[in-house]
Amino acid sequence: MQLLDLGKFTPLFSGYTELRVQENRSISIGFLKGSNTRNVKSASSGVSARVYQKGSWGFASSPDFDEDSIRQVIKAASNNASFLDSKQNKQKAPLPSAPITAEHDYSTTKPRLTQRQLIDFVKQVDQYIAAKYPDLVSRYVGLNCLDMEKQLLTSDGSYSYSLHPRSLLSVSLTLEKDGKPIELYDVFGDRGQFEDVFDDPADLYPQIDELYEHLRHKLEGVYAEPGIKECILDAELGGILAHEAIGHTTEADLVLGGSVAAKVMNQQVASPLVTLVDFAHHALGETCPMPIYVDDEGTKAEDAVIIEQGILKSYLHNKESAQHFNTAPTGNARAWAFSDEPLIRMRNTAILPGNDTLEAMISSIEDGYYLIRPSNGQADTTSEFMFGVVLGYEIKNGKLGRAILDTTISGLAFDVLKTVTMVSNDMKWLVSGMCGKKQPMPVGMGGPAIKCRVNIGGR
Repeated sequence: MQLLDLGKFTPLFSGYTELRVQENRSISIGFLKGSNTRNVKSASSGVSARVYQKGSWGFASSPDFDEDSIRQVIKAASNNASFLDSKQNKQKAPLPSAPITAEHDYSTTKPRLTQRQLIDFVKQVDQYIAAKYPDLVSRYVGLNCLDMEKQLLTSDGSYSYSLHPRSLLSVSLTLEKDGKPIELYDVFGDRGQFEDVFDDPADLYPQIDELYEHLRHKLEGVYAEPGIKECILDAELGGILAHEAIGHTTEADLVLGGSVAAKVMNQQVASPLVTLVDFAHHALGETCPMPIYVDDEGTKAEDAVIIEQGILKSYLHNKESAQHFNTAPTGNARAWAFSDEPLIRMRNTAILPGNDTLEAMISSIEDGYYLIRPSNGQADTTSEFMFGVVLGYEIKNGKLGRAILDTTISGLAFDVLKTVTMVSNDMKWLVSGMCGKKQPMPVGMGGPAIKCRVNIGGR
C-alpha cells in the first residue's frame, strides 16, 4: 500500500474526524486429495472518513486514493454527520481525547516467495500425507495468508501506521468406518508473513503425524455420555468460551443493548481462580497473536481486565462508550475493511494460567472428559453457548481413556466459570481466531486448560 500524506487534508476536517487508508491482501491456496482446487490472490483497498458531531456520526468511503476522492469522502462524511445531527439533536459532549503516534510493521525482511513457490510448499505437505497415510479417504491442505495494512489520522492529533500479517496452514484428514466419514483437522501458523512463519514443509510433519494419531483413536471412538459432567476444557475450548460467551457480553455496545453483563459489574461471575483479560498487544511477556497498539479511532490500546479473581471488573470500550460510562477508552475500536466503521471488538482474550498441571487435573477426575478441539459454535448476550467438540477423550479413574466422537458442550458461560476448580499453569494461543461480529476480524484467543462442570451432548 502506498503511504499518503494525510496531514494535507486536515484543513478539511470539521469537528472530530478520523481519516483512514487501508488495504487487506489475502492469499488462499488449497489441495483436495492432491488436486489444486484453490489458488487465489486478492487485495481490497480504499479510504474512509468518519465525523462526529454532538453525538451523531457521519461516514463515507471510496476505493480510490486520489486527492479528489479523499476530499469528497471527507466532505461526504461531514455532510452526513451534520444531517444526522439536525435530525437526532443528541447534544452530546465532545469525545475523550488522548493523542498518540505509533508505527508497527510486522512485515518480513526476507525475500518474498512467489505464488508458485507457495503452491509448491502446500503441495509438498499434501504429498507427504498421501504417501505416509494411504488409508485416508480424503485429505485437504489449505494455506491462508492475510495482511491488514492501515494508516490513520485523527483531528485530535493521533497518527498510526500498522501492518498486521497472519499466515495459517490447515490440514483436514478423513478416515471411514462402516461407511461413515470420521474427520479431524488442525491449523498451524502464527502472526507474521509466510516467510517468517513457515520454513520447511518437514517442520510440520510431526504435528501432522500427531493429528493422524488422534484421528486413528477417534476412528475407534465412542459417543460421550450426555449430561452435566466434570470436564477439562483445553486451551482452545477455554479460549473460545472466553471470547464468544464472555468477551462479547462485555463489549460496551452490547452491554448498552442489554447483555447479561450490564447487571453484574463488580459482582462474582466466576470462580476466584478465574482472571480473564482482553490483552492489547503483550501477554505474560510475549507478543500476542493480534497485537493492537492503537485502535481505529486513534486510541492507545490498553489491556482490559474483564474478570479479576472471579469478579467482573470492566467492559470493552471505544471513545463513545467510554464517555457514556465515564471511564477511559480501552482501544477496542476495530474495522475489518476500509469501507467499514470501527466496532467495539476484542483483541486477544484469554484466562490467565493458574498453578495446576494438566496431569494433576486429569488424575483428579474419576469419570469425565478431556475436551481438546472445538469446531464451530455460537453464544448470545445472555452468555448461553453451544460449541462443537471434534477431539476429546474419556477420563476414567484419573486416566485418559477412549477417544470420543463429535459432540457438543452447552450452558451459561458465567455459571460454568463458577464451577472452575483447577486451572493449568501453561498458556496456549489459538492462532486462527476469527470473530464474526457484523464484520469478520482476526483475533487472538486462548489460555490454560480449565477444570469445570459443563453439559456435554451424546449421540
